[in-house]
Amino acid sequence: MSQVRLAAETRTEFGKGAARRTRRAGKIPAVLYGHGSDPKHLSLPALEFARVVREHGRNAVLSLDFAGGRPELALTKTVTVHPLKNYIEHVDLLLVQRGEKVNIEVPIVVNGDAGPGTLVNQEVTVVEVAADALNIPEQFEVSVQGATEGTQVLASEISLPAGVELVTEPDTLIVAVNAAPTAAQLEGETPEAAEGGEENGEASES
Repeated sequence: MSQVRLAAETRTEFGKGAARRTRRAGKIPAVLYGHGSDPKHLSLPALEFARVVREHGRNAVLSLDFAGGRPELALTKTVTVHPLKNYIEHVDLLLVQRGEKVNIEVPIVVNGDAGPGTLVNQEVTVVEVAADALNIPEQFEVSVQGATEGTQVLASEISLPAGVELVTEPDTLIVAVNAAPTAAQLEGETPEAAEGGEENGEASES
């Protein structure tokens, strides 16, 4: 995954009032921490950061550019979104270094069409791996093309690039291919249940 440059400014005001003023100025309050250093309070351009997340995902490596200072590399650790107004309230960033391995959650994408009469259930949407901070996979693909009923894909069966190690438990179920439900099951009624209902009805009338 390539680096994405993003302007950053150091914040000297803290608290809820200061955070509101930062957001009114079109910026997002953020904290950068890691490697035993003191947390650094920052502000990020709101529109640009939202675009990075939208286009590159939360695993994008950010190259934070400080005016008059050297850039610092970071990963997005936590994004807090307002529950009603859907804007980003706060961001936690993790300081990383070149050559460093980090534990990160990578999305799983299921593709392909399973065999006739089956239903594909994706049990988990991400797996945790250890990867070089500057070479984090964007996603892992799992194919169910032609898979038959009873097929299961475990975390250990995901194809990982060289240098990437699985952290999630190997026997974690990722995808299960089951028999597709019948029309009666979808309606919540099986033929046996229907017959039982009729018999009960006849018994009540007698």
